[in-house]
Parts: sequence; structure tokens; C-alpha cells
Amino acid sequence: MCRIADLRAKEVINICDGCRLGYVYDVEIDVCTGKLVSIIVPGPSKFFGLFPKEDYVISWCEIQKIGDDIILVNIDTSKYIKPAPKKCRRRVF
Repeated sequence: MCRIADLRAKEVINICDGCRLGYVYDVEIDVCTGKLVSIIVPGPSKFFGLFPKEDYVISWCEIQKIGDDIILVNIDTSKYIKPAPKKCRRRVF
């Protein structure tokens, strides 16, 4: 058995690429059934944390294993992280 407070102390790691996503800071619970729907991990900050960031909302079915220290998840981070726009380069001769 695990409490929500215990989840906040666990680090979330993506098994697809081995990336450390961070620590759980919130959970989503279905009030009618009392079941945990998803965990929420803060996304990568942009520009010294001044701009808003997208959170990782990881559904219960994407969680592979909950251990003593870490939570292993299987998510596609590309849907959360938008690639930077490509800059046009001019050739100077």
C-alpha cells in the first residue's frame, strides 16, 4: 500500500529513453471510484523558469512499476516537449 505523500518522494523515470522527468507533485483522483487516474510531474522549465511550462500528466496505464525510490513510466515525451523552431542561416562568402 502506498500513500500519496509517499509518491511525492519518488523520482519518475521514463523507460523509453532513460530520462529523469522529475518528482511527482500532484495526482489526479476519480472522486466517484476513489481510484488514482494519473500522476503529474512538472515539465522542463524554459528561460530561467520565467515562462510557463507544460506538465507531464502520466495516466495510470502508462506507469510500469512503482518501486521504493522511483516510478518507471513508459511515455512519449515528444507530445509534451515541442521542438525549437529552426533558424534560417545565411551563407556569407
